[in-house]
Amino acid sequence: MEALSLSIQGMSCGGCVGKVTTALKSVPGTTVETVAVGSARVVFDPKKTTDTALIAAVNNLGFKAVKA
Repeated sequence: MEALSLSIQGMSCGGCVGKVTTALKSVPGTTVETVAVGSARVVFDPKKTTDTALIAAVNNLGFKAVKA
């Protein structure tokens, strides 16, 4: 398992937190630890997904995620 902390631009409310949480949970092999306005921390199985796929899941919502 690997940990990934993200800095996320464009989040402004609880609705954003919910959308990001749902998107990250939908990625196979991922456990969401925390999501707050502007950040997220997940643990993932590198045999099932990549940090790039997790970042893409957030960016596909219209936010800008980068490794923190």
